[in-house]
Amino acid sequence: MMFGMGSRPKEDTPIFPVGIDGRCESAVTDDRLLFVDDTLADWGGRSAPKNEKNRRVSTSMGTEGIIPVWAALVVGLIIVLVRCGQVQIVERVRYAALAEGNRSRIERIPPERGVVYDRDGQVLVQNVPRFTATVIPSDLPTDEAERRLVFGQLAEIVGLTPRDIEESLLKGGGPDSVPISIAEDISHGQAIMVEIMSSRWIGVQLLRGTKREYPLATEIPSMSHIIGFESGVTAEDVESGDFLPTDRIGRTGLERSYETELRGEYGRRRVEVDALGHRKTTIAEEPGTSGQNLILTIDAELQQTAQDALRRKLEELGLSRGSVIVMRPDDGEILALVSWPAYDNNLFADGISDRDYAALSEDSDAPLFSRAISASLPSGSVFKPVMAAAALAEGIVTPRTTFVSVGGFYVGQWFFPDWKAGGHGLTNLAKALSESVNTYFYIIGGGYDGREGLGTERIVRYAKLFGFGATTGIDLPGEGAGFLPTEEWKLETKGEQWFIGDTYHLSIGQGDLLVTPLQVAVMTAAFANGGNLVRPHVVNALVSGDGHRSYLPTEPVARQLVSPENIAAVREGMRDSVLYGSSRGLSLLPVSSAGKTGTAQWSSQHGNHAWFTSFAPYDRPEIVVTVMIEEGGEGSSTAAPVAREILERYFLKKTE
Repeated sequence: MMFGMGSRPKEDTPIFPVGIDGRCESAVTDDRLLFVDDTLADWGGRSAPKNEKNRRVSTSMGTEGIIPVWAALVVGLIIVLVRCGQVQIVERVRYAALAEGNRSRIERIPPERGVVYDRDGQVLVQNVPRFTATVIPSDLPTDEAERRLVFGQLAEIVGLTPRDIEESLLKGGGPDSVPISIAEDISHGQAIMVEIMSSRWIGVQLLRGTKREYPLATEIPSMSHIIGFESGVTAEDVESGDFLPTDRIGRTGLERSYETELRGEYGRRRVEVDALGHRKTTIAEEPGTSGQNLILTIDAELQQTAQDALRRKLEELGLSRGSVIVMRPDDGEILALVSWPAYDNNLFADGISDRDYAALSEDSDAPLFSRAISASLPSGSVFKPVMAAAALAEGIVTPRTTFVSVGGFYVGQWFFPDWKAGGHGLTNLAKALSESVNTYFYIIGGGYDGREGLGTERIVRYAKLFGFGATTGIDLPGEGAGFLPTEEWKLETKGEQWFIGDTYHLSIGQGDLLVTPLQVAVMTAAFANGGNLVRPHVVNALVSGDGHRSYLPTEPVARQLVSPENIAAVREGMRDSVLYGSSRGLSLLPVSSAGKTGTAQWSSQHGNHAWFTSFAPYDRPEIVVTVMIEEGGEGSSTAAPVAREILERYFLKKTE
């Protein structure tokens, strides 16, 4: 090899080149390179100038300099050989995995969400196809101009602005390699355009999935509070690692409380991609597990009957708020659960608009609020059966104990009236319940004229025993607990002493006592079933993909709250209410029934709340119906007729 005058090897030429596959190629050395000097003309057969200075340099390099240079070269060669061995042997697996990753990627496969049926197999919630336009941040162009081009094209297809896409990316959360939802539920035509665009830009991706559809939402909107709805995940959800940015999860109702069971488990798919990241073929696929289907206790037909009966009465009264619970007393199965007003949960399935959401959330009647399980209200006289059972259990009265009702009595300067002017005359337990005699319950609650009453502590204890002051445990989110006032609470909260008047008011379901309609239904069920406290529920069974059914437990929460004799005495009073008292409208039913009315005062500026709770048939109860109409006035004239219509339809259907 010859070099011309003044030429040198390229500075970036390695002495020990390594191949692209990691193997060492042969090392090339040349002794002559050690003696290159800028004073040399060339080595083409001519000698270098012979002068003493050059001779000294040459001699020095030839003896003392060659050894250390050769030593350095040998050490370098050893290092390179060791590294080559490490690359080829020790790290072979790691580099192979990296190489595999360069041509394949793992995708998570969203599972099919579970379907929901009523007790007779009618579909309440189903899945329909859904297309979502997404972008993968890590695959977007890094060039700003190209990035703007991608955003502009995608925005035009899905009807957004580039700024909208940028904001979606900022809010996305999660790793940059995970798709971020840009536009959900796009049309089939838009989906085709996004698919075409994704063939050019790997950062754009079309996801095919499903969305929820609620087929009865228009006909039976009251079902919305039971079923609930889904919405998109938040950044916090994604950061938890359990969700993809394109996922939707249950936010209310059963969609929320049974989210884990309905969602199922993700599958995994390894796909081969080309140099641009485009999918070529599926290498391997591990299917996920579909969500479980739900079989509800709800009877869709009875739900509509209860909804329509309540709605007609509200329209007749010029009112807009109320609730109905229809329940089996033995096991707590909810047959109908109506809160009114309601909403169309398909609005949320499609991605609710700001305008529609504002209309719902700002409505003074709160259609998103599940009144039947969450509203805490004064109970009025529907609390009196608990008072009667407690007084019997504590020996305050017997079923034959009588008091004379003359329309009320004074304690000091304070007058405590009966609702009936002139009073009810001689009153025993059954009559006190059937005619809702206030003075009878004042006496057994707070005592009077030397006669002992239960007192606040025992009233609260028995109220808790029958399920008040705590959630019932229904399998729906957002349940209210109501409130049981105590002497300590009043002193700590209001800075006031507890007076006898407070005990009297509590004894007739007034004052600071608050209950939910569901709690009243559970209390009524305890008298219907002989004294057991049940846990209400709306899901009967979970059904897996292979058809296996898992039934939810229905054992009572507590058994025999009070003696069977005391339960029977209270039941008799509730039966007399239908035969002779404030619930006589139910006496025309084809089956025997029992009930209790309630009229709850709560504001001097607003009407009283109307209550009615009942069970039937009287001898072998199979259904409890509880109705509450906010500001409905007298329970006997507004709430009881709604219950009667529901009971009529229920028993008529059984004969068809």
